[in-house]
Formats: sequence, structure tokens, C-alpha cells
Amino acid sequence: MAALSRRCAPLCKFGKLFRANGIRSISGTASRYTQTESQPHPLLITTQVDGIRTICLNDPKKRNALSLNMLNQLHQALTPDSEDLRVIILRHTGPVFSAGHDLKELTDKTGREYHEEVFSTCSSVMNLVQDLPVPVIAQIHGLATAAGCQLVATSDIAVVTEQSRFATPGVAVGLFCTTPGVAVGRSVPRKVALEMMFTGQPISAHDALLHGLVSKVVPEEKLEEETMKIAKKICEYSKDVIALGKAAFYSQMSLEKKAAYRFSEKVMVENLQLQDCKEGIGAFIEKRKPNWKD
Repeated sequence: MAALSRRCAPLCKFGKLFRANGIRSISGTASRYTQTESQPHPLLITTQVDGIRTICLNDPKKRNALSLNMLNQLHQALTPDSEDLRVIILRHTGPVFSAGHDLKELTDKTGREYHEEVFSTCSSVMNLVQDLPVPVIAQIHGLATAAGCQLVATSDIAVVTEQSRFATPGVAVGLFCTTPGVAVGRSVPRKVALEMMFTGQPISAHDALLHGLVSKVVPEEKLEEETMKIAKKICEYSKDVIALGKAAFYSQMSLEKKAAYRFSEKVMVENLQLQDCKEGIGAFIEKRKPNWKD
């Protein structure tokens, strides 16, 4: 994997409309790959072509468990460090997208301080996914459980196969899926989320689609094609407009309806000041293709 040049862009550059949600500083790009080289195989395989970064979870023997090492590397791989980054795709090797936390790291032997670091790092990764100025697409062709299901729920878009399954089964080992419930409970109706967490039973891909956990269910042979179709369509539009829209969407979702409208009105006015918006409206009026600045 070629090291990507590190340039952490600010999360949002639209002034007072949004809270400052800076991305946590990460030690240099070279360290991203130093950790993986000491492994018999890299935990992540990261590539970037034409603005589309693909991050593949690559620890199938451990069911792509979100160990502390995996979480730290995932945080680094997600960090926008190139100007041409437009979309991130999260995918996996093996039959499991991710089985969640590595339970061997959550015993008395590792201790409370280590446990706090694991969950804090996991929350940081989940927050980063939605704080990023580019869309994140999860591509799943298998099982996603616990924190793995949390990562699916946190992603902006999720494209899955008909055989995919989703569960929050922590209750079965005495560790309730409380942090996964934050993301899952904001994606599906409350009673569906609670049934998932109380019973630990998986739901099908089609039930996940019905309840809003995923975006699209496709045959396995169409998974890559459908995911790339979405990613390439996003790349056709203005990077600045997408960044503004994503940040605004998540900000207004936490507001009461009338406050959300007031906030969104201001964002729309701010959006009109962007050069790409002026170009887009001008191109529409002139019946030509817009020429975005990026």
C-alpha cells in the first residue's frame, strides 16, 4: 500500500453555522503502515483511485474484530489526507464484515483503563465517520454484529447483499450492546433496536432495509457494481456542496423541527454563497454542464 500524503483538511469551513468538530490529530502517515507491516498480514488494505478510497477490513480469521489496533488503524485510514478524496468505501474480506470488539481485550487481564481506551477509540472512529466532509459507504456481503453493526449504522450509506445479517448480540455474553445502540437506535425504530439488543437475534438484509439500517439490498454478484455506481455518482458533484450538505444534515437531525428549519434556512443561504453553487445554477440556466472547482 502506497503511503498517502497527509493533509488533514478541516471538517467544516462554513463559519458560525456549525460547531467546531476538528478531527483528532494522528501521528504521521508512515506510522499507519508501520503497524500493519509487523502483522503476518495487514489488518487494513487501503487504496485510492479517482477520489474513491477503499478501506478493506482484512482480518477474516478473527472475523474482522474491532481490536484496539484495528480501531486505531481504521481511524488513521479514514482521516482525509489528500485533496482529491471524494468518497470512502468500507468493505471486508471473509464472510463477516465485523463481529465487533475483540472480547479477549475486554477481560480482567487487560484492566479498566484499557477497556476505557477501547471504547473511547471506538466512539472516536464512529464520530469521525459522520464528521468527515466526504460520504462513507459500507459495502457488506456477510454478517455484521455488535460494534460491526454499529459501524454499518454509522456509515452514511450501506449497500448489502441479500445474505447479509445484522445483530447486536452482546447480551448473550453479558455485555449489553450499549454503544452500538447509539448508532442502531438512531437508524431504526426504537422498538426494533430494543428487540435486537434484548434478544441478540440477527435481522435479515431485507428487514434491515425495511427499518432503515441499510440503504440498498442487491444480489451478491452486483454488490461491487452497485456500490461503485453510487460512489461515482457522488464524485460527479461539487466536493464543497457535498461537505456542506453532510455536515448540515447531521447537525439539523439533533434539533427540534422548527429549530431545524431555521438552521437549514441559514445553511441554504450560506450554500448560495459557494462558488460551486453559483456555477451550478448558472450552468442550469445556460443549459450546460457545470464546471466544479474540484
